[in-house]
Amino acid sequence: DIQNAMSMKLVQELRHALRVIAANDKLRAVVLTGEGKSFCAGGDFQQMTAGAEAGELPFKGDYKDLLLRLWRSEKPVIARVNGHAMGGGLGLVVACTFAVAADDAKLGTPEIKVGLFPFMIMALLERLMGRRALVEMMLSGRHLSGEEAARLGLVNKALPAESLDAAVGEYTTMIAGKSPSTVRLGLRALSDTEELGLDEKLPILEQRLHQCLATDDAREGLMAFLEKRDPRWIGT
Repeated sequence: DIQNAMSMKLVQELRHALRVIAANDKLRAVVLTGEGKSFCAGGDFQQMTAGAEAGELPFKGDYKDLLLRLWRSEKPVIARVNGHAMGGGLGLVVACTFAVAADDAKLGTPEIKVGLFPFMIMALLERLMGRRALVEMMLSGRHLSGEEAARLGLVNKALPAESLDAAVGEYTTMIAGKSPSTVRLGLRALSDTEELGLDEKLPILEQRLHQCLATDDAREGLMAFLEKRDPRWIGT
């Protein structure tokens, strides 16, 4: 589908791909983009009303599980928003670690126009947007430009379409230059503690700091700093 509608088959394919990527230590980052002119046009309304099979892959979870897998990924996921990202497609964007959008891309939650509401993705949207801007977007159903989405915190950057690959490359290069184990431990700690209050969170993060200090990469990084050289990460 040139609009990349969010069908159950697509959900299963993405879930399967993320599981394979998570198990491959050689892969440091993930880039998620759309084929054709759209990133993801949102939910497959025909499937919602008629039902459809998930395809040949074994069931690995539904859309909410996909959002959680992206949000809690221990390998950074970069959304390359090459075109429209609506409803469930916007959910994919906000669930990723980073997002760069074409400045002429359109992003939004048009569900209200067909009598629906972006219930599930609201849980992630409210973490990135102010409440008033979020309510206005959800109740109006209007489309945001890439630049508006960047101002509201839905994407990191909005750029001309021809600059997207370079922007994605900056993120992948940045990630490749960091310790794999530290990135993993840091993102895991963020995910594990984001629902906790400060009194609960700080003791856990203190433990995670000690865990990180005990890694080979932390020892190498500190030694490289003292010796004024670039560190040589081994990922443990």
